[in-house]
Amino acid sequence: MTPILDVHRLSVSRHGTPVLRGLSWQILKGQFWTILGPNGSGKTSLLSCLTGLLTPSSGTISVLGETFGDSDWIGLRRRIGIVSSSVRQLIDDSEPALSVIASGLHGQINYWGRLSPAELAAARRTAATFRCSHLASRPWGVLSQGERQRVLIARALISQPDLLILDEPCAGLDPVARSRFLQLISRLASRPAPAVILVTHHVEEIPAACSHVLTLRNGRTLAAGPAANTLSSTTLSRVFGAPVILSGSPGHWSLSCPPQPARRPAH
Repeated sequence: MTPILDVHRLSVSRHGTPVLRGLSWQILKGQFWTILGPNGSGKTSLLSCLTGLLTPSSGTISVLGETFGDSDWIGLRRRIGIVSSSVRQLIDDSEPALSVIASGLHGQINYWGRLSPAELAAARRTAATFRCSHLASRPWGVLSQGERQRVLIARALISQPDLLILDEPCAGLDPVARSRFLQLISRLASRPAPAVILVTHHVEEIPAACSHVLTLRNGRTLAAGPAANTLSSTTLSRVFGAPVILSGSPGHWSLSCPPQPARRPAH
């Protein structure tokens, strides 16, 4: 089976400082990967390389059979659905939600052209699938964070991409909106779906549908593979650089720190 994503010995340096260090990674069709790591671990740089926004210092990246540097990466982006804060911030406040969804057909942000009947129909079908039809005519600027994330999921999936990237999609959501969004992701994974990459530093956000986990620290892979083998207190203690205890079950993980012994008062 040809990998959806194939990263080989990827390294990135910025101003002489290593950000990613010889990372190798593969994703196969239908897999749901979570990238887990603390701030500064290299998650954002890795995603920037995958979407062609950052040029690697060395190594190779192949996405959907196309190799970075040898292919039209702009055209390739249309086969990748992305939900991220960078997309959310670029959408004009006056853009109706239905137009935001339809813009995913063209791989662009803020669709100023006139939608064809076929495009309108596709946008309405997708809005119905992700339960945001009632938002269709509302301007982007008045939508809540949770509503925006739901619309962005519809936008990312309207063109039936082969790869879906969710870059910290729960950032800024209140507990209720986060719970509903994660339920939406779980429903997505229960149907024929693209390969998925979810980026987070909260184990509470890893849905039960997650099949594999890639853990990063200081730009290096600490562990990668099936979630059942990768998610453990020992591994996550190394990832976050402090003793932590993983508890719960798939879809209901939680992380805690053991109590520190009380210091004796100095005499």
